[in-house]
Amino acid sequence: MPPRKTSRPPPYAARNQSSLPIPPALKNLLRRDKVRLLALGILGFLTILWLLGRIGGRGGRSTPAIAKVAIGTGPPVVIVTVLDPKANPAWIEKIKKNREDYAKRHGYLTFFPNNTQYPLRNSPPSWSKVPAIRHAMTLHPGSTFFWYLDSTALIMNPSINLQTQLLNAARLEKLMIINEPVVPPDSVIKTFGNLKGNRIDFVVTQDKEGLTPTSFIIRNGEWAKYFLDAWFDPIYRSYNFQKAETHALEHIVQWHGTILAKLALVPQNMLNSYASGPANPKHGKYKEGDLVANFPGCDKDKRDCADEQQPFFDILDGKNKGQD
Repeated sequence: MPPRKTSRPPPYAARNQSSLPIPPALKNLLRRDKVRLLALGILGFLTILWLLGRIGGRGGRSTPAIAKVAIGTGPPVVIVTVLDPKANPAWIEKIKKNREDYAKRHGYLTFFPNNTQYPLRNSPPSWSKVPAIRHAMTLHPGSTFFWYLDSTALIMNPSINLQTQLLNAARLEKLMIINEPVVPPDSVIKTFGNLKGNRIDFVVTQDKEGLTPTSFIIRNGEWAKYFLDAWFDPIYRSYNFQKAETHALEHIVQWHGTILAKLALVPQNMLNSYASGPANPKHGKYKEGDLVANFPGCDKDKRDCADEQQPFFDILDGKNKGQD
C-alpha cells in the first residue's frame, strides 16, 4: 500500500544558487547599483548633518537683516499722503509741510510716495493709496498706526493728538457709530454694536454718499496686511467700479464680516470734515477746530486744489505767525 499524504508536507529543498552562473554584465550592473546606493546614503547623511548644523547655529546668533521689529517700538503714527508728480511743485511742498509740521509736533512720521510708484496697470491713480500704506508699513514696521490722508485735505488743527483724542480704546468706544448702514441711507449691512475699542484695526468716516477712504487710520499687524491685500485684489481693480477703490471698499466691508468686525465708523468731523462736497449732514461740514478740512475732487474735473485750499493755507499761516 502506498504511503498516505501527510497534512504537513516537507518543505521544498532550497535550490543551490551557486549552480546557476551570473553573467558578467549582470555582475557589473549589480556592483554599480551598490556603489550608487552607498554614495546616495552618504550624501543624504551629510545633508542631514548640514541642516541640523544650520538650525542649531541660528539659535546662537541673530541676523539683523531678518530680525523682526516689534510693533510699538517706533513712532506711534505715520502719515501717508500719495502725491502726483505732475502737480504744481510749489503746492506739493506746501502739502508736505502741512503734514510735517503736524508730525513734528506729536512725534509722528510722514511718508510721501508718488502715484506712479505702484503697478496699477489701467486702474485709476487713486488706487495707489492701498499699496502706499503697505509700503509705509514695510519701511516703518515698529509704528502702530498709519494715517492715510489725501492730498486734497489739509490738517487744520495741529493741536489734536490722534492717540489721545481718537485712537485711545475708551475714547474710540464713545465715538463709534453703531448700527449704522455702511452705505447710506438704507444698506442692510450695518456697523456692529458690540465692538471693543482695543479690537478696532480700521477707523474710517462716512459722508452723505458712503465711506470716505480719503482719510482713514489702520493699525499695523497681520490683519492690516490681509485687509489691504484683499482691497487691492486685481479683480476689484479691474471691475471698473464707478468710484474705484471707494466702491471696492464698500463692497468688501459689506460682504466680509472679518473686515466689518474690525471697523470703527466715527463722526466725519473727527477725521475728514469737508470744506466742500457731499458732507454728512449731521457732522461732516468743516468748522473751526476740526482736525481736517478736505476738498474732495479738487484734483479732478479741471478744478485746482491749490486755489481752493489757499484761503485755508492763509488761516494756517496766520495761526503760525500768532504763535511766533
